[in-house]
Amino acid sequence: MTLITETSDLRAVVERLRQEPFVTIDTEFMRERTYWAKLCLVQLAGEAEAVAIDTLAPGIDLAPLLDLMADIRVLKVFHACRQDLEIFLRLMDGRMPTPVFDSQVAAMVCGFGEEVAYETLVNRVAKAKLDKSSRFTDWGRRPLSEAQLTYALSDVTHLRTIYKKLRSRIEQAGRTEWVAEETAGLTQPGLYVTEPEDAWKRLKVRSREPRFIALVQ
Repeated sequence: MTLITETSDLRAVVERLRQEPFVTIDTEFMRERTYWAKLCLVQLAGEAEAVAIDTLAPGIDLAPLLDLMADIRVLKVFHACRQDLEIFLRLMDGRMPTPVFDSQVAAMVCGFGEEVAYETLVNRVAKAKLDKSSRFTDWGRRPLSEAQLTYALSDVTHLRTIYKKLRSRIEQAGRTEWVAEETAGLTQPGLYVTEPEDAWKRLKVRSREPRFIALVQ
């Protein structure tokens, strides 16, 4: 059961994952034609399984997923979490997933530099390689191919290994609290709030004509 399209299957998966100390999470979305990101897929992995949740499946209720995001007993592991958290903030009516671990923040502490790419950590920490064939794909089109699902799930399966190895390095360096504080700063809802008068700045406006800009504003 790799692709979840039914609420009953989602509920069962979430019940299992809520027994885990951590889950790795990623999202696929479209943003080209809409102001807010259109969520198309959510990938989750625990120690023993990895699934992709089709958020566009007719009739699917994401409530079990959102309950998992709010469960303080389960650590949520992301890479470069800001866009993912922005999406969940809207789905969760102003609440945030908690607690959160961001492997990009952790990697910076471990000496990989600022804003290190996920692929770099897959190569250097997990000692694996990503299949890039589905990197630029239309996640809103259905059905999804096996290649798309394989690519999507690799974003959470390798993250399990990355998380465990980075966590070990951080613990050995005595920087656990520092990483937790830095990541906690990313879970502040105010970080993702756009004032109405500034909303136009997020639009992909190609024309620089003053009259056009004034109309958009």
